Amino acid sequence: MTTPIVVTLGETMALARATEVGAFAHVGGLQLGIGGAESNVAIALTRLGIPARWIGRLGADSLGDLVVRELVAEGITVDVVRDPEAQTGLMLKERRTAASTKVWYYRAGSAGSRLTVEDIDPRHIRAASLLHITGITPALSDSAREAVHAAVGIARDAGVTVSFDLNYRSALWPYERAAAAFSELVPLCDIVFGGDDELAMVAGTSADPMEIARAVSALGPQQVIVKLGADGCVALVDGAEHSRVAVPVQAIDTVGAGDAFVGAYLAEYLLGESAEIRLATAVTAGAFACLVPGDWEGMPRRSELGLLGAREPVQR
Repeated sequence: MTTPIVVTLGETMALARATEVGAFAHVGGLQLGIGGAESNVAIALTRLGIPARWIGRLGADSLGDLVVRELVAEGITVDVVRDPEAQTGLMLKERRTAASTKVWYYRAGSAGSRLTVEDIDPRHIRAASLLHITGITPALSDSAREAVHAAVGIARDAGVTVSFDLNYRSALWPYERAAAAFSELVPLCDIVFGGDDELAMVAGTSADPMEIARAVSALGPQQVIVKLGADGCVALVDGAEHSRVAVPVQAIDTVGAGDAFVGAYLAEYLLGESAEIRLATAVTAGAFACLVPGDWEGMPRRSELGLLGAREPVQR
């Protein structure tokens, strides 16, 4: 059997997060790391045994070095352009209370926003089993949006499965513009993920989650997965309806949980598992991601998937 490989593209930024709860004005320390929706998914995939390639653009700076080092350390193949004229983007995570997180982005004019069609080697997409995109990248700039559409076109021409997580970011573009862009992409994709509020942007309905899934599926995707956070998920897969409750955990940081969910679902899909197993692994991975303060650090390896249900807390 040919080993499946996933290709994804987008912006990965340096991430500075508060090491304690409180406003930045009073926080005594920050911890430096990285984060980005597409690379988060790539990490989730590689930890579950599916090789991944990330395509992106970084500044020719130390923060860009950090991004490359971390992704390579996670086993991801990095296909990156180092831009000497723009800096690597930065995001800050403030834990204003123990139960809430505020994310601040410093990415306007960043190297990642300067992604172009020329940065994409079509051979990598044609050789892939699946291309994964998000709604964040087309929001960054006209050239990034064109790169996403070019990648999708290459994948469709080559018969490569396309996965799309809407990932609406109101700080990047207005609702109406995002909805129009998502409506262009959804019919071109085979697997679509989103929260019920995000998928309602293209569904034309804000009814119950399964009704939203049906409306989105009518646009073309064979699989529509509605992420419902602490309420689990529902999915319409090849015409069959599915639902899954969330794995209950005491969440520390929910940022990155959706990316873990998507990566886990895609990993099981590529391994030929049933929809039930895909969703079970997805909610488990999402729960794991909530247990640590980083975006991706808590994502599980396959050998760890049973830990949340283990009766014995100490493993010897």
